[in-house]
Amino acid sequence: MPENCTILALETSCDETSAAVVIDGIKVASNIISSQIATHQKFGGVVPEIASRKHLENITPVVQEALDKAGKLLHELDAIAVTYGPGLVGALLVGVSTAKAMAYALDKPLIGVHHLAGHIYANFLTKPNLELPVVCLVVSGGHTSLIYWKDHGQLELMGSTRDDAAGEAFDKIARALKLGYPGGPFIERAARAGNPEAINFPRAWLEEGSLDFSFSGLKSSVLNYLHRANQLGEEVNAADVAASFQEAVVEVLATKTVNAAELKGAKTITLAGGVAANSRLRQLLQNKAKARGIEVIFPDLIYCTDNAAMIGCAAYFQYLQGKTSDLDLNAVPSLALC
Repeated sequence: MPENCTILALETSCDETSAAVVIDGIKVASNIISSQIATHQKFGGVVPEIASRKHLENITPVVQEALDKAGKLLHELDAIAVTYGPGLVGALLVGVSTAKAMAYALDKPLIGVHHLAGHIYANFLTKPNLELPVVCLVVSGGHTSLIYWKDHGQLELMGSTRDDAAGEAFDKIARALKLGYPGGPFIERAARAGNPEAINFPRAWLEEGSLDFSFSGLKSSVLNYLHRANQLGEEVNAADVAASFQEAVVEVLATKTVNAAELKGAKTITLAGGVAANSRLRQLLQNKAKARGIEVIFPDLIYCTDNAAMIGCAAYFQYLQGKTSDLDLNAVPSLALC
């Protein structure tokens, strides 16, 4: 492993085109993110074909900007890393194809990274001296999972969603309330003016001891509440609905995460994914964990949403273990984490 190992990382799994230069896994020399939110807002969600075309337009200038900001030339790179799954297949292929071409042309190692592993490793960008093992709650628009992170390259799935991901539920309820897309920030903003105890929406605890999640019932309950109010001509307090819905989601997430940490005897909990930016989730998880003597680590907000710096961080630790990819690496839209 060279000193000052410099990795160029690419992330194109959904609707952010991102490139970053990461040194020794934890020093972010640049992290450029070109968001497509404005493009997809009019559709109320990501349109895969449009996302792919936008990635094609953005990938080259984003990579060049990342190199320029880091003050690095191509020959100074030690490896090329890229997200190869899970995600939208067309979007993934843009990043994978670009990374493979660069690795081949530069004769540099190629490192394929699991998108969720990137989110998990983002915690090292905020706390470089993070000690393993920890329990990590991965919560985003497409994923909700509890992971026991025993050591580098050793991840154990403890629980996952059986239907909607938490972030997906946020998006759907925000759309029903006509708040905007992406739903998470709009729900959180509206909830600040609402009463989280105004409406008793259900919590899906599932069978005793289960660490799995389910949000479809909660989503249906909120939609039914809104439909009934509309049929009766009753005025809906959107802030109360948002606050009550958000509380039902984060209470289950926080409680099951702390239970998972206690089950494994873990002294630290980490958060990962876009919903990890939710301030109420952070507050409630911290309160519940503190009562059990467990520390909670949060990534900086910029590393919660999709970005290439987290991919570079995860890639570095794979590189330390000699885990590189061949040039036949392909996009795997339903790639399993563990």
